[in-house]
Amino acid sequence: MRFDGLLDFGLLGLVLFTLAVTHVTIASVTIFLHRHQAHRALSLHPVVSHFFRFWLWLTTGMVTREWVAVHRKHHAVCETTADPHSPQVYGILRVLFGGVGLYRRAALDEDTLKVYGRGTPEDWIERHVYSRHRFLGLWLMLLIDVGLFGLAGLAVWGVQMVWIPFWAAGVINGVGHWFGYRNFETQDASRNIVPFGILIGGEELHNNHHAYAYSAKLANKWWEIDIGWVYIRTLAALRLATVRRRAPQASFTADKASVDLDTLRAVVVNRFHVMKLYGRRVVAPVLRLHFRSQDGSLPRKTLGTIRRLMLRDDVALERGDHGDHTARQWLEAALQRNQTLQTVHRFMEQLKALSAQAGKSDSDRLQALKTWCAEAEASGIRVLRDFARQLQGYTLRTA
Repeated sequence: MRFDGLLDFGLLGLVLFTLAVTHVTIASVTIFLHRHQAHRALSLHPVVSHFFRFWLWLTTGMVTREWVAVHRKHHAVCETTADPHSPQVYGILRVLFGGVGLYRRAALDEDTLKVYGRGTPEDWIERHVYSRHRFLGLWLMLLIDVGLFGLAGLAVWGVQMVWIPFWAAGVINGVGHWFGYRNFETQDASRNIVPFGILIGGEELHNNHHAYAYSAKLANKWWEIDIGWVYIRTLAALRLATVRRRAPQASFTADKASVDLDTLRAVVVNRFHVMKLYGRRVVAPVLRLHFRSQDGSLPRKTLGTIRRLMLRDDVALERGDHGDHTARQWLEAALQRNQTLQTVHRFMEQLKALSAQAGKSDSDRLQALKTWCAEAEASGIRVLRDFARQLQGYTLRTA
């Protein structure tokens, strides 16, 4: 006697059901594991939090402490040999198709768990069920799928089992550090894969996340979509979630003529945005002028690569992240023979050092910013002078 399961959805129904349940898993990863547990960007109602934990146990077998520890370590040592899953170290194919193996290796490291796994759930059910019997949920999910759809449930279960290993461990950890566009020149190779963060819950906007890891919202541009943020806002409207932190939003106060602590705070907190503005308003015009006067044979599209290379840290340049040897050679030669470009580059490095989270006191950093603005205004370079004057009015505004 053949058993077809309790439900007869047909092929289309099975596909839609599979997409729905795998999307719940994606939402559980991005909302609970990533934004809530790893980065504390939001708090969740205990009922919602436990639902996500239960669902992840049922569909992935992942242990919260392990996932959080591996992810936090990734941010702490990104793109180095200590990074658990950098495609810059292991190669894109190994991370894309073998990312789950790299994750498991890192999750078995007790030192990683001890250093980076703090603050995750340690209640009775975590200790005695979710962690101790991590694969029991997967077998239970298999029984549910087969019970609902018969033999077709095996296919549904199979898709569920490979969904997170491929999309999260493979695509996000691999493609998200290899291919795509960048809003911010972070000190790593992170990329926004596409501006429409729907299929993987918003995690497609990976460069935005690395710029502001603490932010509950991953979209930065108005045209970027973060479906995970939509879910978070829905939960917040139902009083089931509270957003704790978001990426800062900046504005310029036109009538502000001096640098103060508010200016310093805005520059430090939003340093990636400041450097992006510097690249657009200072570096790009100087590069274009030098290009027209010295080397008109270079393809214009290469100028964008050169500007990005100039804004990156030395470690990123050495890694060859952009893979454009011609642009790198051109930049090195231009810096040697163009005094204006040298000056712009020197002020850029000073601003990077100033805006970094350092151990200096606020008064010391404030004085350094004042000095930077004064010297930039006196540099004799018009675009640098204008930027320094605009920077004096740089402030954070409430989103």
